[in-house]
Amino acid sequence: MAADAGIASLRQAAADALIGGLVAAALALPMLGFRLVDSALALSLGLRLDWVLWAALAVAAGRFGLNLLRLGGTLPRLSLPDALTARLGGARPWFGWALIGFAVMLPFLPFADRNLVDKATLVLIYVMLGWGLNIVVGLAGLLDLGFVAFYAVGAYSYALLATKLGWSFWVCLPLAGMLAASFGVTLGFPVLRLRGDYLAIVTLGFGEIIRVVLQNWQDFTNGPAGITGIPRPTLFGLPFAASAPAGGQTFAEFFGLEFSGNHRIIFLYFVILVLALLTNLFTLRIRRLPIGRAWEALREDEIACRSLGLNPTNIKLSAFATGAMFAGFAGSFFATRQGFISPESFTFIESAVILAIVVLGGMGSQVGVVLAALLLVGLPEWFRELQQYRMLAFGGAMVLIMLWKPSGLLSSRSPTISLGRPK
Repeated sequence: MAADAGIASLRQAAADALIGGLVAAALALPMLGFRLVDSALALSLGLRLDWVLWAALAVAAGRFGLNLLRLGGTLPRLSLPDALTARLGGARPWFGWALIGFAVMLPFLPFADRNLVDKATLVLIYVMLGWGLNIVVGLAGLLDLGFVAFYAVGAYSYALLATKLGWSFWVCLPLAGMLAASFGVTLGFPVLRLRGDYLAIVTLGFGEIIRVVLQNWQDFTNGPAGITGIPRPTLFGLPFAASAPAGGQTFAEFFGLEFSGNHRIIFLYFVILVLALLTNLFTLRIRRLPIGRAWEALREDEIACRSLGLNPTNIKLSAFATGAMFAGFAGSFFATRQGFISPESFTFIESAVILAIVVLGGMGSQVGVVLAALLLVGLPEWFRELQQYRMLAFGGAMVLIMLWKPSGLLSSRSPTISLGRPK
């Protein structure tokens, strides 16, 4: 009887895998099965049925493997032995310092060219955004799907102040953070009574409202055409240019160097590195303060938080404002790095990418955000052929992480308060 039951279970697993493969083939056919063929006469439509077949086989094999795991019991969790976990926990500070040292030395390494430093700068932007959203989602437990709105506010704040009033990047940087924080408070008030999915829907709507306003308010934001000619930052008034304005000096002239375009790239890299490290330091410090502990209490249980005499209104508003402030800083840097911004740079997909970085890395984990940003942003940038499969990788990574390690890749972290063992 047991053998018959096992054979029946295997047949059911195989049938389920076959159905999954057929569904995958049906979905892959319109997305992967067709391609445009350029010939001397005209464009023609070609088929890529082998791609569809490989997609169906991959899904069927994966589904069959999952079914076999379920037949043997629950799905295995990715966990390390206690002894190894303790050793890794003790080595984590050293690992963090080593990572910082590598980041500082990266532009000067033999294999680091202009392209590598520029891509590392982009990764650090997403690391900073992930750490900002980690305050809202990871520490306070507030699901925010419109985080890109604060990113856009910071970028447009600097772009407008710099192009209209001629203010420098260093003056506009704190102002962009303050304006983004004020928008965070503005968003926080309507959602004070909302939780979970309802909160996510409202924040999603807020992000889309900001994008639509930027796209349609042409007199103020120049609409879909965007803002061009955004000034680059300088080092104490020294521009990174080939020639200096009348009566001034360039960075290369002041230090007696030969002009190179790499100077500006390296300078921008160190600017975002310092901003990201300050964000990390601020987050680590504020977690140990009463407001940081209040965020974690709100995340665990809002009712218990109220019963302890904490004010959820102030806690939520402070979380939204703090996370939005760092998004504003990152947006200001993004604008000065690109020199051009438009509403198309702040679509919902950006919020999804940032949220995926936080969830994949482990909510509340600072190092996890860095690892997830390298996987989700760095790999597609370094391997351009992966760009078209970026969203497929996002979906697959989120499904796998929810199955095997729902708390994230590096979810284990030291508690804010540790009680000593009783003697």
